[in-house]
Amino acid sequence: MVDFLPFEGYRPNIGAGDSIADFVSPPYDVIGPEQLKALQSKKHNVTNLTLEPDADGRYRGSAQRLESFIAEGALRQDGPSYYLYDQTWDENGVKTTRRGLVGILRTEDYSKGNIIPHEETFSKVKADRLNLLRDTEAHLESIFGIYEGLGKDLDRKVDAAARLRYRYVDPDGVEHRYSQISDPEVIGEVKEKLKTQKMLIADGHHRYETALNYAKENPGDEAKQYVLCTMVSQDDGGLVIRPTHRLIDAGDIGETTAVKKISKAMRTEEASSVSDLKEKLPQHLFGMIFRSGKCLLLDNISEEDPMMALDTYAAQQKILYGIYKSDEGKSKISYDADIDSVEKSMAAKEHDAAVVLNPPKLQTIWDLAGRGKRMPKKTTFFYPKIWSGWVFYRMK
Repeated sequence: MVDFLPFEGYRPNIGAGDSIADFVSPPYDVIGPEQLKALQSKKHNVTNLTLEPDADGRYRGSAQRLESFIAEGALRQDGPSYYLYDQTWDENGVKTTRRGLVGILRTEDYSKGNIIPHEETFSKVKADRLNLLRDTEAHLESIFGIYEGLGKDLDRKVDAAARLRYRYVDPDGVEHRYSQISDPEVIGEVKEKLKTQKMLIADGHHRYETALNYAKENPGDEAKQYVLCTMVSQDDGGLVIRPTHRLIDAGDIGETTAVKKISKAMRTEEASSVSDLKEKLPQHLFGMIFRSGKCLLLDNISEEDPMMALDTYAAQQKILYGIYKSDEGKSKISYDADIDSVEKSMAAKEHDAAVVLNPPKLQTIWDLAGRGKRMPKKTTFFYPKIWSGWVFYRMK
């Protein structure tokens, strides 16, 4: 059902004095100013391609830099290959590994039912990434998808065929291992196995939809119908999904008024402290911490809409929109996936309130997405992020 192919990728050619750390980076949309400055000090770092727009918002300079990287020999081209991307980290004291299979995915409309989105997207982000594609004619970062998997027998063959190309431990202690699969027999089996499967977009909705728009701009160019993609099996033991909490700057909406309205909109239970809230949170839809230190656990009173069983949606509709009117610009919402960071910022009274969420369940995401339901942005945070710069898909 999906067309997921090997490709002739361009990847870092590590020479004397070079390190793979000089080439790779986190995805473009999670890099802060100081980190970007450090990354871009490395001549061949991927951020010098993905986050260095021209004055007019185009990326002609990035296209020239990519050409020069190839001409200088900083990038080398492989023959037809898939790649394996393993990330290993400590998850609450347990050594955890997530494995991704990297190839190129044929883009198609969601209406065909083979490629399934789960989050809303915004056109401003897509316009910028479309300029990058138009000018570089290359996919420089991978989207992240979830699929059924290859099965144990084929997994073993893939393992045996993989040849390690890069190993890197990032500043957060995550070990990245990137391997190449070029055995024609194994490649053929993988390609055939994936023809019967569907894919849920885990991360990279904007990049996928941008790639689809770009493909439609170039209907006669077969190479431009594909997007660089890393797919992880739904049964992978390292498929960790974390919540992204909401921080509220309430504007003119006072805490007393907000709490009264919340108590009418939802069933509430007071928690004695943030620690108490975190301990009881799994038994409730979501929680809230207020500037005063007040903590509430919240549940729906009664709800027929199945989307209201999703904490991010209920919080958006009933709290962020319903009480704080963020959709009308009357309050500002920011996001933080680190609960310890949320706790510290609330203790420092940096925000008026915080919505604290439970980890999303993959089956819930599959079920709702399979029925065509789009979830609020930042419903899911798949940890760790897929880094960029390991391999590029050039479309010319």
